[in-house]
Amino acid sequence: MHCTIKRIEAMDDKFLIHLDIAEKSYGLWIDRKDEQLARDAAKQIRNKINQYRQNFAQSDVDVKDLLAMVAFQLSMTNLQLEDKNDTSPITDKIQELTGELEQYLKDK
Repeated sequence: MHCTIKRIEAMDDKFLIHLDIAEKSYGLWIDRKDEQLARDAAKQIRNKINQYRQNFAQSDVDVKDLLAMVAFQLSMTNLQLEDKNDTSPITDKIQELTGELEQYLKDK
């Protein structure tokens, strides 16, 4: 099982990459600016699969199970980052304080 990306064909600012994950091949069109991100994502998937494979080396775990565990772990991480980066409570508080300050200055 491996995860590699190779450049196949260029088309303006997008190009087709070939991605192998768990012995299956996928062709994806990506923006040129996202090439390194795609390579890093493929590497992360490969590393996570290998990590789970080592953790479950004593049992007969199917590749689909490994991919499900990787997908779950990456989704959890993504949701944690979304919560961490949610600035709406701070923005709301700033707007509230700005309104109070404007009202105070008007009353003066």
